[in-house]
Amino acid sequence: MIEVRPFAKLGHEDHGWLDARHHFSFAGYQDRDRMGWGRIRVWNDDTIAAHTGFNPHPHNDMEIITFVRSGAITHEDSLGNRGRTAAGDVQVMSAGTGIVHGEYNREDVSTTLFQIWIRPDRAGEKPSWGQREFPRDDRSGRWVVLASGEPDKDDALPIRAEAKVLAAKLAKGDVVTYDAAPWRFQYLVAPVGRVRINGHEAEPRDGIAVTGEETITLEALDDAEVVMVDAR
Repeated sequence: MIEVRPFAKLGHEDHGWLDARHHFSFAGYQDRDRMGWGRIRVWNDDTIAAHTGFNPHPHNDMEIITFVRSGAITHEDSLGNRGRTAAGDVQVMSAGTGIVHGEYNREDVSTTLFQIWIRPDRAGEKPSWGQREFPRDDRSGRWVVLASGEPDKDDALPIRAEAKVLAAKLAKGDVVTYDAAPWRFQYLVAPVGRVRINGHEAEPRDGIAVTGEETITLEALDDAEVVMVDAR
């Protein structure tokens, strides 16, 4: 089962400083048919204006992954963590028993990012935050795991969920495959470039919901970058 969800039909809220597209119900956008995909609860496509950001606010028992597409985001939290995550890189926050954080665009240009929330397998654990550089060229023509419930095995940032966040950078005509257990749920977005997945074509920033497939074959119809979550 593969469903392409066009970018133009995603939830949309423009706050001036924040232009947000919601793949699943979030804040003022509510759709009973789009409350998540497996354990994936949120996938937001955010454009944050220069010198603005999210003021401190709380979270608990959620794995929050931020994939920065352009610009950079600066994180500050109640644990004393502070860090800047630049384009192509990733930060992960395990909210656990509770954490207060702010996310700021300190840059002179807009920042674009995906923020992905995954429901954890284990609740009530100590909160944490981390970030890591992932050079884009390292994922040329192949999938690279960015965050994983098996971080040592996958050489990735840790999350407390039976899930993986992956990315690939593809030249036009490149084809990559992924072994997908049919009982799991995959969700893919190409921030750049048109792609074809098991015969289904998608435009840039469309959502592609997948389940029931044993193999995902991804073809780049343009030079493209693709982010995927594979979760139970």
